[in-house]
Amino acid sequence: MVMLAAGIVLLNVAIYLMMSVIYRRYHLPFLIPALTATAAVVAILLWFKIPYDTYMIGGQWINQLLGPAVVSLAYPLYKQRHVLVQNLPAILGGTIAGLLVGMFSGLLLAAGLGFSKSYVLSLLPKSITTPVAIQISDSLGGDSSLTSVFVMVAGFTGAIGGPYIIKLFRIRSEVGIGIGFGTASHALGTAKALEYGEQSVSMSSVAMTVCAVVGSVIGPLVAWLMYP
Repeated sequence: MVMLAAGIVLLNVAIYLMMSVIYRRYHLPFLIPALTATAAVVAILLWFKIPYDTYMIGGQWINQLLGPAVVSLAYPLYKQRHVLVQNLPAILGGTIAGLLVGMFSGLLLAAGLGFSKSYVLSLLPKSITTPVAIQISDSLGGDSSLTSVFVMVAGFTGAIGGPYIIKLFRIRSEVGIGIGFGTASHALGTAKALEYGEQSVSMSSVAMTVCAVVGSVIGPLVAWLMYP
C-alpha cells in the first residue's frame, strides 16, 4: 500500500515537472502546469481505468500538503505588510466589489438559463477558495461536488484569461494584478500571480482571504434574497 501511494505521488510530481518545462519553454497561459498536469493525470486514470479511490491512496498525501502551502503565503504577505497598510481601502474595496460582481453575474446567468435552485446555490461560492466554498454550498443546500467543479473552472479561467485582460487594459500595478487574480480565481490565480512579482502574490493571497471571509457572510444573504 505504501509503495502504491509513493508511486502515485512520484507520478504526479514527474508529470508536474514535465509540464513546467513545457510551460517555461512556450509560456502560453493555457499551458499552466496546474491545468495541463491535471488533464494528464485524468487522462492516465481513464486510460488505465484506475478508480478514484485507488488514486487517492497517494493523492491524499498531496492533499495534506494544501494546508501548509496556504500557510506559506503568510511569508510574502508579511514582507509586503507596509504595502497592505498603505493601500488598505483600495484593496478591501476592490476585492469586495470583485466578489460581488463574481457572485451576482454567475447567479443571474444561471437563473436566466433556467438552472435549478440546487445548481444556482452550488454556483454561488465559485469565486471562493475550495474548502470555504464547499462549506458555504453545504450550508445553503447546494451540491458540494458541483461547487468544487465550478471553483476549479473559475480558477482555471482566471489564471488563463487573466494575463490577456492585464495586457489588454495595460495594468501595470502589482497590487491591482494581485487583487484581480486573488478575487477572480483564488489559489490558482495566486499561483499565477507569482509570475508578476512578490507584491502581486501577497495582494492575491489577501484578496483570496477577504473573499473567503466576506463571501461566507454575504453568500447566505444573497441566497436568501433570491430564494426567500
